Amino acid sequence: MVKGYSALQIKLHWAVVALVALQLIFHEGMSDAYSAGIKAGALTFSLPVILHFICGSTITALVLWRLMIRQERGVPPAPEGEPNIFKKLGKIAHIAFYVVLLSFPVTGAVAWGSANVDAAFVHETLKKILLVLIALHIAAALVHQFVW
Repeated sequence: MVKGYSALQIKLHWAVVALVALQLIFHEGMSDAYSAGIKAGALTFSLPVILHFICGSTITALVLWRLMIRQERGVPPAPEGEPNIFKKLGKIAHIAFYVVLLSFPVTGAVAWGSANVDAAFVHETLKKILLVLIALHIAAALVHQFVW
């Protein structure tokens, strides 16, 4: 039975956190470049666009790596005192994180590659869902640490 997350899993987690934070902090540069490109009828690669692409690609690679490790190693069991409903919600939240994080590059590529505003809308909606998941994740981590 797995007793805790490995050092590599923890490092990958925090690397993804840092890169996602950068994507959120510097989002406006990418958003402005996309809006200007749509208005001009041609999307061009500026520094914010290239950095967004590199950062997003790195997040995708790290998330896939985390999934491979998770498949090989498993995850620690839920705390003894955690109610079953929260165990199930935790599993759903983890799946949602992976789905959202792996959907970003797809929707971003479609939005940018074909100037598809619907894909851009989905990409932006995913950002809002991710922010909710992050808030729930932080709250759950605090409850795990101090309650269960």
